[in-house]
Amino acid sequence: RIIQVLLLLLWLAARGGTLYFHIGEMEKKCFIEEIPDETMVIGNYRMQLYDKQREEYQPATPGLGMFVEVKDPEDKAILARQHGSEARFTFTSQTPGEHQICLHSNSTKFSLFAGGMLRVHLDIQVGEHANDYAEIAAKDTLSELQLRVRQLVEQVEQIQKEQNHQRCQEERFRQTSESTIQRVLWWFILQTLILVAIGVWQMRHLKSVFEAKKLV
Repeated sequence: RIIQVLLLLLWLAARGGTLYFHIGEMEKKCFIEEIPDETMVIGNYRMQLYDKQREEYQPATPGLGMFVEVKDPEDKAILARQHGSEARFTFTSQTPGEHQICLHSNSTKFSLFAGGMLRVHLDIQVGEHANDYAEIAAKDTLSELQLRVRQLVEQVEQIQKEQNHQRCQEERFRQTSESTIQRVLWWFILQTLILVAIGVWQMRHLKSVFEAKKLV
């Protein structure tokens, strides 16, 4: 299997977005998303198969499907499920950090088609972007003002999660930097001690040579 990891930097700024990519039979494509803890993520995708006669991509047949797998920063699977040609998947992060979202096609039906490429449209929404506020308003019978207040509250909560996540990252970076500096310092001290020991040994060796030749 071919694993291609795409770092979507725009996602970090927009916290969600729509894109499409092409995928071959038994090919696996992964996306890395930086997610705070206790954050809901919703993904929607739909597949298209290339039609050689029409020379364009058409909606995929029901026989085609996609296996979706999500791993947390500790490489533990938090979602692994087979879906159809068009589906929606949801998960909530438990650990802050880089989450890997991987998709690959089932080849049982795909191998029957000529062309060998699928187009997958993928939409990822993170945090409060994943909420359908129209549905929330209808379900909870909220007024426009109440809905706006709820949106603002959830946006503030998401910002707080992002800030906490950034602080954790800064702390890890500080610890890594201090550990690296300490190792470099000990290596410098070790090198100095080795050089001093070699110097002392060379001086004693030269002195013994000179004494043997009665030069001193």
